[in-house]
Amino acid sequence: MAKIFWLVGESSGDLHASMLMQRINQDILGVKHFGIGGMKMQALGLKPLFPFERFAVMGFAEVIRHLPFFLKVESSIKQSLERERPDLVILVDYPGLNLRIAKIADDLKIPVLYYICPQFWAWKHKRVYKLKETVRHVACILPFEKELLDIHNVPCSYVGHPIAEEISFELDRQSFAVFFGLDPSKKWLGFFPGSRNAEIKRMLPIYLETAKAFDPQEYEILFSKARSVSHHQYTDILHTHAGVKPHIIDGYTYEMMKYCELLTVTSGTATLEAAFIGTPLIIAYQTSRLSYAIGKRLVRVKRIGLPNIVLDKDLLPEMVQDQLSPQRLATKIRSLLDDSERYQYIREELRRIHQILGERKASIQAMKIVRKLLRIDE
Repeated sequence: MAKIFWLVGESSGDLHASMLMQRINQDILGVKHFGIGGMKMQALGLKPLFPFERFAVMGFAEVIRHLPFFLKVESSIKQSLERERPDLVILVDYPGLNLRIAKIADDLKIPVLYYICPQFWAWKHKRVYKLKETVRHVACILPFEKELLDIHNVPCSYVGHPIAEEISFELDRQSFAVFFGLDPSKKWLGFFPGSRNAEIKRMLPIYLETAKAFDPQEYEILFSKARSVSHHQYTDILHTHAGVKPHIIDGYTYEMMKYCELLTVTSGTATLEAAFIGTPLIIAYQTSRLSYAIGKRLVRVKRIGLPNIVLDKDLLPEMVQDQLSPQRLATKIRSLLDDSERYQYIREELRRIHQILGERKASIQAMKIVRKLLRIDE
C-alpha cells in the first residue's frame, strides 16, 4: 500500500490538491493519505495531523506572530515522516513551511513533488536553489515558471493551471437569480473579500462601505462567502454595517463570477478564476502596514494581480494598500461601468488567458509525475 504525505496550507490549495488526490485514488488502489489539508482533501481520505484553519495566515508580520505554532508543526511533521516513511511527499504552494519540509523529506531520501511551485519569480528568487537541492520534480501551473526553472536545470513540467478543470457552472443566470432572490433586470456587482479570516477582517468592511455608494434600486450587491472563513466573524462584520444589505452567496462562486457585470476581488487565486471566466474585475489588496513595508522591499514584480502577471500587462485596475478606500473603489467601479469601450476591451483581452494557460488538465498531467515518482510504471 502506497503512502503519500501532503502539505497544503490554504483553501485554494485544498481544492487544487483534492483534484489530484481524486485522480490518485481512481488510478492507484489503497493509497494512504496523511498530512495537512482541508475539508475537500479530508473527504477523499486524508488523515489530518493539525486543524487546517490554523494555517490560513497571511502577511509577514502575521507569520512571525504564529512562528511558535509553525515550529511545532515542523517538528511534528519531521517525526511523522521518520515514523511513517511515506513513498512520496506532495507539497502544494505554501513555500515558507513547505521548503523546510522538502529539506527534511530529502534528507530522509523520500521523493518530493512540489505541485504549484513557489512564486520565486515574484520574491525570494533564491528559493530556486532550494527547489533544485531538495525537490525531485516541480509541477508548474504557469507556463513562464517552467521557462525560468529550466534556466536553473530544476526538474519540472508545465501541467496546466488547475482552474481550467475546476471551473464549471450548475445554474444559468435566471436560475441563479431565482435561487438567491436577485432581480435579473438590475446590474449585479460582485465582491470577493477573501478565503482567510484575516482577509475578511480587513477587506469585508471596505467592500461593505463601498457598496453603500450604489443605489439598490439600480444595483444588486453580491458578496461571496468562502466556506473556509468563520461564519460568526463574517456575520458580525455584516451586522456592524447595517446600511447595506448585500446578497450573501455561499457556494456557486463561479456562477457569481460569470453573471455579475463587474467584480472586486481580493488578490489571490480568485482573481485568475474570475479573469478565466471573462468578467472584468478590480483587484484589491490591503494588509498590515508592517507586512506591506516588508513586502515592498522584497517583492520584485510591479503587478500583484495574477491576471495582469499572466497577461504581462496592466489590464485590470489594482488598488493596493493606501490606494484602496471605499470612496476610491466606488469611483473606480463607476468609471469602468460608464466606460463601455474600456469595459469591452478588458473582456476581449481576458480571452487571451485561455490561450496562455492552454487546455491541459493539471490533475491528469500531475498524475503522470506521481506514477513516475512512485515507480508504478517500471
